[in-house]
Amino acid sequence: MPNDSPQLRTPGVIAAELDAPLQRVLYVLRKLGVKPIGRAGILRLYDRAAVQTVREEVRRIELRQGVLR
Repeated sequence: MPNDSPQLRTPGVIAAELDAPLQRVLYVLRKLGVKPIGRAGILRLYDRAAVQTVREEVRRIELRQGVLR
């Protein structure tokens, strides 16, 4: 039986997954108005679509700054 539950991530987990600074991830989430899909206590949880959005914007920022890894 496959696990169909969504993989939700906190901003810290997103930052670690993208190897990006947490402050940059938080900035992108705020700037683009990405809303959490859920909460666990005080933690905001984001889905895969939000992670992809953050990934693309972080890449754009790094390209502009000339620090693409």
